[in-house]
Amino acid sequence: MMTDIFQLQYALDTFYFLMCGALVMWMAAGFAMLEAGLVRSKNTAEILTKNIALFAVACTMYMICGYSIMYGGDIFLSSITGDGVTGAEDPATYAPAADFYFQVVFVATAMSIVSGSVAERMKLWAFLAFAVVMTGFIYPMEGAWTWNGESVFGLYTLGDLGFSDFAGSGIVHMAGASAALAGVLLLGARKGKYGPNGEINAIPGANLPMATLGTFILWLGWFGFNGGSVLATASVESANAVAVVFMNTNAAAAGGLIGALLVAKVLFGKADLTMALNGALAGLVAITAEPSTPTALQATVFGAAGGVLVVFSILALDKMKIDDPVGAISVHGVVGLLGLLLVPITNDGSSFSGQLIGAATIFVWVFGTSAVVWSILKATMGIRVSEEEEFNGVDIAECGMEAYPEFVNSKA
Repeated sequence: MMTDIFQLQYALDTFYFLMCGALVMWMAAGFAMLEAGLVRSKNTAEILTKNIALFAVACTMYMICGYSIMYGGDIFLSSITGDGVTGAEDPATYAPAADFYFQVVFVATAMSIVSGSVAERMKLWAFLAFAVVMTGFIYPMEGAWTWNGESVFGLYTLGDLGFSDFAGSGIVHMAGASAALAGVLLLGARKGKYGPNGEINAIPGANLPMATLGTFILWLGWFGFNGGSVLATASVESANAVAVVFMNTNAAAAGGLIGALLVAKVLFGKADLTMALNGALAGLVAITAEPSTPTALQATVFGAAGGVLVVFSILALDKMKIDDPVGAISVHGVVGLLGLLLVPITNDGSSFSGQLIGAATIFVWVFGTSAVVWSILKATMGIRVSEEEEFNGVDIAECGMEAYPEFVNSKA
């Protein structure tokens, strides 16, 4: 009888884990739609190619070596079926292959963050070459130090210092933004973005309906991102935890959008849709570090704080001439750090010092190694398209096609 109960819990937890992984995979569609909506039409096919190709690269590299670096074990050469679960003592056990699937869509999410920041002027193959290193080595290393609890170069264990990141505000989102920042600094701004006298020229996206759809898709997928990180649902305790995480994830997104929309109204006198979209995403990033312990009101306030912060961060980066077409560095990096710093407010198992040390470890490692890889790529194959190719659109230069051939003259 007890064996039957364990098997039922195993099946339910595994099924839940897989469905949450599928929701996180759906976020790849959200990133693709968001980024395609926020770039100019002449760069749409290339940004879509990057998003679907990076997902394939991430899945392959994490299978070959990334998962083994992060958690140990051999996914590439061995069969992981989960045989022998009968009589297991842990009712929260799930199929090992489900764990790999859930983890691999997280590494793809981290790489998706990079895509939008370097949009409209980076070479496609240079980006994919970086994706190989990011998903196969850079991300798995910092993941091993955090979620797997290994010591950082044998010096200290982040968990013992009071570091906690429930679903990846720092481990996934800030890491992706750190890699993006290194690339953007070496890549430079888009032509015409900044004038000779310091003026900032807006370069509006071509398809705001698509960007809005992408945000809704990300909002939905985030329930798998945070909810799946509970790791189980087949008990009263875990089911209640999942419900709280879903509730707080949704509340934070709503708070973030409202906060950003109000700030945009005060600053610009208008309801800026792009700021509202980034506000919702900022709220989601802010709550990701700890969605299980706040109240719904606290989650809303945390999300609103992220939404307010992201508007000022986007404006500040523009003043610093750091060109981020989709605002990903602000949404995932700056607000990712905020999310980590909010954790100790409701989670007694963490500390502000531990969160700061963990954040610094992630940033220094990912930014530093990414800068090295970007520099090597720049010196060898080059990372930026020519000025003529940028003017005509990277769709033609990199993909040989246009996303809207019947409606757009890419040379106009």
